Amino acid sequence: MSTKRLISIIVVLFIGIILLSAVFTSWYTVDESEQAIVITFGEASDPITESGLKFKMPWPIQQVEKLSKETFSLQFGYKQSKDGEITSFDKDTKMITGDDNIVLTDLVVQWKITNPKAYLFNSENPQEILHDATSASIRSVIGNSKIDDALTSGKAQIEADTSDLLSSLIQKYNIGITVLTVKLQDVELPNAEVRSAFMAVTDAEETKNTKVNQAGKYENQKMSEAIGEKDAIISNATGLKISRIEHAKGDVALFDKLYAEYQHNKEITRQRLIMETLDAVLPNAHIYIMNDESGTMKYLPIQAMDQNKQSTPPPETKSKPEEGNGEQ
Repeated sequence: MSTKRLISIIVVLFIGIILLSAVFTSWYTVDESEQAIVITFGEASDPITESGLKFKMPWPIQQVEKLSKETFSLQFGYKQSKDGEITSFDKDTKMITGDDNIVLTDLVVQWKITNPKAYLFNSENPQEILHDATSASIRSVIGNSKIDDALTSGKAQIEADTSDLLSSLIQKYNIGITVLTVKLQDVELPNAEVRSAFMAVTDAEETKNTKVNQAGKYENQKMSEAIGEKDAIISNATGLKISRIEHAKGDVALFDKLYAEYQHNKEITRQRLIMETLDAVLPNAHIYIMNDESGTMKYLPIQAMDQNKQSTPPPETKSKPEEGNGEQ
């Protein structure tokens, strides 16, 4: 066999191998859980999300990159192996709260690839960027939170704030990732002594809240009683006011009647008023009527002159009769 013929055979075999390779590399399959990007001389096409058998130009003209459409989990602060063993990374999880306390915080971030082109070409390691953005977000939120919120009832708000901040950072970096959820796993104090001290503080806070609630209840009770007493006093005063007004109206009506009677018979009415007034002012007094002209006493036998002489009838006293002044 001549050298020229040998070279021809080698060239034919080489071309055949290239053609066979082109046939086999021109077909590819996209699974239902995958999305594909066809790269033509370094330029990426739009994502292919429909599953099935696909055709492309042979390598090196075109090549295919396949990415998963599933939801991924980023475990921040710990790592769980396939056999269930958990490894903690306290250096990542140790954070300072807004009231200068130290806590250990780990969480899980659920994310997925929503822009394959940006995921492949906008960063060298998108998952590392996601990890760093998660660390920055949770540290920022914990740094603006109080330790009570981080350990008790404020976890939901911390999760929501971290998710919002992380989503904004990932959108800004444009690495083709969408954050779905952020879930806190554990937020705890660094050691048992600190945890014990915090529990004591928490118990004291609960006791304080209980005392405050009891004091508020007592205050409300006393306020209700005071308001009731006030209303009773106002009601009594109103009733007394009305009574006195009505009594005054009666006095005015009586006075009007007396005045009308006085206009008809002044002297008799005047003497009657004097006698009634004396009897009202001095109910137990001995009443005497004196004659101003002769100095002779005219006795009005309403009461006895002396308690020792109650059985003895009073002596008769002669007096000079006066005009307009008869005995009563």
